[in-house]
Amino acid sequence: MNSTKKTARIAGLLYLVNGATGFFSIIYVPNRLIVSGNAAATANNILASERLFRLGIVSELVCAAEFVFLLWVLYRLLSAVNKTHASLMVILGLLSIPIMFVNVLNEIAALSLLRGADFLSVFDQPQRQALAMQFLNLHEEGFGVAGIFWGLWLFPFRILLFKSGFFPRILGVLLIAACFGYLADSLTSLLLPSYKHVVSQIADIPLTSGEPAVLLWLLIRGAKDQPLEATA
Repeated sequence: MNSTKKTARIAGLLYLVNGATGFFSIIYVPNRLIVSGNAAATANNILASERLFRLGIVSELVCAAEFVFLLWVLYRLLSAVNKTHASLMVILGLLSIPIMFVNVLNEIAALSLLRGADFLSVFDQPQRQALAMQFLNLHEEGFGVAGIFWGLWLFPFRILLFKSGFFPRILGVLLIAACFGYLADSLTSLLLPSYKHVVSQIADIPLTSGEPAVLLWLLIRGAKDQPLEATA
């Protein structure tokens, strides 16, 4: 990992793993199993597809843990461009990881309630289903908190791409759009939840174009090949 091209492609591979595990755990599994506003149907879906639900939990943990390595490789790639901005990128990115790990406990709690251990017999089935749904709702809200840092780390990342000289500047433009997309989505869910659906639809446009574009560029094109030390 002593050249920009090789380092960039490793970053692209890690970004791909991060995106795939994130999509599976945050989008695919909930869309398959969770029925909004219907605790009984959601409970039946989870119990009928418990392995899928557990795979979602593991995938979410892998996504969070793997992000550490992605940040490290990006720091290796871009720290010589501007060490202060690269450090800020890593710090803001790392802050989202403990939130994600703690947030997974909401899913584990929901599954425990639905499986109905003996000590939960004091609750009847509808009560356990309602409590499980509440934990799943808290899990979704946890993404709103983590999403603040998912957006903020992209700002110094975008500056580094602009300054590096070995990436097209359009990638920086797409990243800043994704940054504001994450922030708008998260802050709306916390401050104006009644507008969450509308804002999410608008925010999805930069979110589905910004980071995927950077991912593909890193993975396919890499960066202009030169020793990492020459990027300073």
